[in-house]
Amino acid sequence: MTSFVTSADGTRIAYEAQGSGHPLLIVGGALNDRNSAAGYVPLLEDAFTVVRYDRRGRGESGDTQPWSTEREIEDLKAVAAEFDGPVSVYGHSSGAILTLLAVADGLPARRVVTYEPPFLTEQTTDWRAFAEQQREAAAAGRPGDAVENFIRHVGAPWDPSMRQMPFWAGLEALGHTVTYDLQIVGDSSVPIEELARVEVPVLSLYGGDSPQWAETSAEAVAAAVTDGKALAIPGQTHNSDPAALVPQMRAFLLG
Repeated sequence: MTSFVTSADGTRIAYEAQGSGHPLLIVGGALNDRNSAAGYVPLLEDAFTVVRYDRRGRGESGDTQPWSTEREIEDLKAVAAEFDGPVSVYGHSSGAILTLLAVADGLPARRVVTYEPPFLTEQTTDWRAFAEQQREAAAAGRPGDAVENFIRHVGAPWDPSMRQMPFWAGLEALGHTVTYDLQIVGDSSVPIEELARVEVPVLSLYGGDSPQWAETSAEAVAAAVTDGKALAIPGQTHNSDPAALVPQMRAFLLG
């Protein structure tokens, strides 16, 4: 069942909570809404209250302007405040960066798991400049172009026939939010000062079959926070299988 919470600027944020036990918030990355994390629920709901939410501009959540990373941090804090005591948080990709920044900014957290935050990606184009290009595409009524440009830019497989697939409408509906994630990534440098304020244990995961930047990023995160550990998940890439990650997540979060 969908629930709603009001963020600090009045934006309504939608979330779902399933299972029982310690609350575990899942923070998705680019082109993800709360449904993207549905695969984690049956694997974790026996031990956790699994909380999935629509980041602003996605699904059933509002999209009050102007957007900023600070507003998204407030959204995450508002969802966490619906549950008693410190929460655990799992963040994927740009959602991992958002998670770390939120904890650094005072989000009450017990433990944090991240998967491949896009730091140190060695992109030739500054993510912020690319973000502006995608904002212009979405504002011009071409959200599909924003999605295609993003997929191509990050080096994911692309085929023009994707635009005819049943899932394309869902991606296109998220096209205007691509610029939000790109701005969170910035120039992909590691925010050392902010991460130094993350004092809770952090498990920094990356795929064993991912590009080198993923390992470099995971190691950098583990080194920057107070109590961090980097770990490879064999056979995984950036689009990871929940079943491959969950055993390590469970062991860490329940430990």
